[in-house]
Amino acid sequence: MNHWMKTLFSLPKTETRMVIVSLACLALFAGCSFAPKYAEPSVQTPAVFKEMTPAQASATDGWKTAEPMDNALRGQWWKMFHEPELNAFESQVNVSNQTVAVALANFLAARAVVKQARSQYFPTVTASPSVSESRQQINSSSSSPTSSTFTEYALPFDASWEPDFWGRIRNTVKANSLEAQATLADLENVRLTIQSEVAMDYFELRVLDAQKQLLDATVIAYQESLKLTQAQYDAGLASDQDVAQAETQLNTTLAQATDLGIQRAQLEHAIATLLGKPASSFSIPDCSLTAKPIAIPFGVPSELLERRPDVAAAERRVAEANAQIGVARAAYYPTITLSGAAGYQNTSIQDLFSGPSLVWSVGATLAQTLFDGGLRKAVTEQSRAIYQGTVANYRQTVLTAFQEVEDNLSTLRILSQELQQQNAAVASSQRYLNLANVRYQSGLDIYLDVIAAQTALLNNQRTALNLQMEQLTASVQLIKALGGGWDVSHETTAAIP
Repeated sequence: MNHWMKTLFSLPKTETRMVIVSLACLALFAGCSFAPKYAEPSVQTPAVFKEMTPAQASATDGWKTAEPMDNALRGQWWKMFHEPELNAFESQVNVSNQTVAVALANFLAARAVVKQARSQYFPTVTASPSVSESRQQINSSSSSPTSSTFTEYALPFDASWEPDFWGRIRNTVKANSLEAQATLADLENVRLTIQSEVAMDYFELRVLDAQKQLLDATVIAYQESLKLTQAQYDAGLASDQDVAQAETQLNTTLAQATDLGIQRAQLEHAIATLLGKPASSFSIPDCSLTAKPIAIPFGVPSELLERRPDVAAAERRVAEANAQIGVARAAYYPTITLSGAAGYQNTSIQDLFSGPSLVWSVGATLAQTLFDGGLRKAVTEQSRAIYQGTVANYRQTVLTAFQEVEDNLSTLRILSQELQQQNAAVASSQRYLNLANVRYQSGLDIYLDVIAAQTALLNNQRTALNLQMEQLTASVQLIKALGGGWDVSHETTAAIP
């Protein structure tokens, strides 16, 4: 630095002023940017969720508003369900799921584009060494023509640089960086979607296992009823019609238990695909349903703008479109390219690097489009229209996020009440069956009443299990609607290399 300062002040006053003015102009031009000043689009954000007020939350199973220091889901949210097998499945999503792999590749490609754009900040330097041999004829009036053959060696270096006077390169880098951030949010959204699908499929499969256990237990009970009815028929206390009814009910229940195998196999195959494994080499052992409703802080609506990766991706693309307006507007101004070349050229390789062999040139080129038929204006109008479209898409994404949270909060609130009512229906159905059995064995009622009571109990028990599945599924969907364990602060640090 001291060397350059001494050189500068050793120049004549006129030249010194020209250099200072040139450097000042260069600094001024380097700060130019024709992108509009960006502000995050405004959206209407309610203060609270309508479908889950504190009064409503207190009447449900484990749902609450956010408490201090507990206002976000963090990290591996599926562990809150305390299902070790589900935890093992979820840990494989990042490793083996091919949809996540595609999203990750897209993110890495977006980061590489940022590096490509940044390379325009620096000069481009090329080298093109060459060796050529040529023959020339020499004509002389005093003698006959002669020819001469010689070899030429050259080692040239060429450099060119386009100073970013109008912010075109800076806005391009900014736009690409914002796209990388949006692509990272897309990756997180894909990952969250796959993790949610794995959890929902797992809970549906476990409910099918619970239904299979229920039907198997019911089949055993119906077999006992058939034996009792057959014994009563043999003793002349029941009709053959009662035996046929008992057999029909038993076989129908066996068919229902067998039919569950289709749904379970398909869910098992779906989970295998989500984990990136062939369905033919993957199986999940039968197990009873153990998951229960859990307490999840759902916070306030404004947190969705920070916690949902799809909302963050939409907002980053608004900022990207804003930067692209600056790129389009910079095309109205001239392009200045500085170029230079230096190297060595000689017919003798031994003298190639000697002083006389050194050649060089420097220059500058200014290019300005004088007429383009309205092309630049149209490109700028297109950029502004794309920006308006991304703003609308961002606002629609936010509205959809609010809707999804409200949908699942209302679903959980109503399911909580419905499940309590259904459990009461199961208890009354069991009491009805006990009374029907007593009255039939006492000869007061026909066997058809027993069958009706058994059917009512089984249907109510299966309905209760289905409601539990809906409750667990809605729990996962609410977690997904809240953004899972992702936070917008993760976005910038990982997206910018």
